[in-house]
Amino acid sequence: MNYLDRITFNPKQCGGRPCIRGYRMRVSDVLELLAAGASWEEILTDYAFLERDDIQACLDYAAARSKHTVLKVS
Repeated sequence: MNYLDRITFNPKQCGGRPCIRGYRMRVSDVLELLAAGASWEEILTDYAFLERDDIQACLDYAAARSKHTVLKVS
């Protein structure tokens, strides 16, 4: 799955932050729920418009954003 099929960017919505399929649900909102210990099932129950692929897309997006080279300067 290509996360870009589900992650949208709109400068007029949520300050241009990445959202899920045009909804006002930010990727960071889903990631924060997961980090706080919410299960996928809890998230999907609380936010009925979300789909399992949306949560996976958030994780894929976060993984892709964290891929960068770290240089150590001595």
